[in-house]
Amino acid sequence: MASDEPFSEKLRVPEALTFDDVLLRPKESRVEPDDADMATRVSTNVTLNIPVLSAAMDTVTEAELAIEMAREGGLGVLHRNMTVEETAEHVETVKRADELIIRDVVTASPEQTVREVDRMMGKEGVSGAPVVDDDDVVLGIISGTDIRPYLEVGDRDEVREAMTDEVITAGEDVTAREALELMYEHKIERVPIVDEEERLTGLVTMQGILARREYDNAARASDGSLVVGVAVGPFETDRALAADAAGADIVFIDCAHAHNLDVIDSAREIKAEVDADVVVGNVGTREAAEAIVDFADGVKVGIGPGSICTTRIVSGSGMPQITAVAEVADVATQHDVPVIADGGIRYSGDAIKAIAAGADAVMLGSYFAGTDEAPGRVITMNGKRYKQYRGMGSVGAMKSGGGDRYLKDDPEDEEYVPEGVEAATPYKGSLESELHQLVGGMQSGMGYVGAETIPEFKERSEFVRVSSAGQTESHAHDVVITDEAPNYSPDN
Repeated sequence: MASDEPFSEKLRVPEALTFDDVLLRPKESRVEPDDADMATRVSTNVTLNIPVLSAAMDTVTEAELAIEMAREGGLGVLHRNMTVEETAEHVETVKRADELIIRDVVTASPEQTVREVDRMMGKEGVSGAPVVDDDDVVLGIISGTDIRPYLEVGDRDEVREAMTDEVITAGEDVTAREALELMYEHKIERVPIVDEEERLTGLVTMQGILARREYDNAARASDGSLVVGVAVGPFETDRALAADAAGADIVFIDCAHAHNLDVIDSAREIKAEVDADVVVGNVGTREAAEAIVDFADGVKVGIGPGSICTTRIVSGSGMPQITAVAEVADVATQHDVPVIADGGIRYSGDAIKAIAAGADAVMLGSYFAGTDEAPGRVITMNGKRYKQYRGMGSVGAMKSGGGDRYLKDDPEDEEYVPEGVEAATPYKGSLESELHQLVGGMQSGMGYVGAETIPEFKERSEFVRVSSAGQTESHAHDVVITDEAPNYSPDN
């Protein structure tokens, strides 16, 4: 049925804004940037210490980067261009990374020779091992100091002759402080964890406890493990269940256009079947948010703002990111559902503007793709180092299994219609350094507005519109930059 609305009425269009179109209005402040508290909730049950997530892209987030993100207080979201089994393995790797009790314990048998155990410990990269019988009952412990050449122990002697048989053990409920006190009191570096029958169930090491202390700002689940998110396809119940079983804290329904009724129906079904929180995305309008907030634990916003995304050009559809975030936040806030702004962020100032527009956290891809921890390979062009980076809508990513993110996954279709490109991003060094610059800039933005917390910042912040001349004025201008700053590049 034809519409009665004249086509000319379609030209009476609302204006939509993105990051360069606005600035934060400075206000009276007593807040020093370093004192700004960046803690935020990104889903119903997950709180981060910094409001930053790494994108679920196959050249950005695998287990290594997800571990470092969580250690620094953020969240890594594992990409899904891998098998379901690999997804579970990556989740388990993150969850084991900083756990107090090591479960995969290297053990020795009392009948082994000292030489065999020495070689085994060297191969496994450990300096000591509990000695157990065939029933895993702890008989003793052997370390490098027990088998040094100056001791009266030969290479061919049995471990029972060299081990320390007075073993200090602890139960499953031991805390890090209690384990550390045991180690100091008895001058030992490891404490075997045993059950009621004295059978070995794990190991706590001095090195592990000190490593946990080093990351005192880490984002952890209630059991002390690092938090991790996993992207699943809009209809991938099997991957969602596997990720949930492996311990994922958040399952992200990963779709370029989540305001699709089939996607929403599938997301509801997945939500009913997993214990993890479920974040749904991507969306970009008020109407889309209204269709999701009644069941989702979080909403992810972004239709085409990414640096390697061509959705807006290929499809003619999209929403500038500041307006998209604000529209979704208007709805989500009323339902106490966190909002994540995904894409388009080039500078730390863009990230804090997204928070001011209503987001609770931001997700970045290219910002982290150049770091050491990202999986992309390093390449050299014109004497400079870069890392491989590609959109999940690129031909390469689609061929690797990501086509259904764009609702294009027909196995008989040999020619994809991509909505992203494959590119290179400058090599940046460590993720820790990049996060330091990003979060530090965001804290500066909170200082200019006079807000100590993210909720207070969202309440106090106001935008001013910026002209094209104002945009030019915002950047370094009328000079030749001789020393590049770590948090600014005019080429971004």
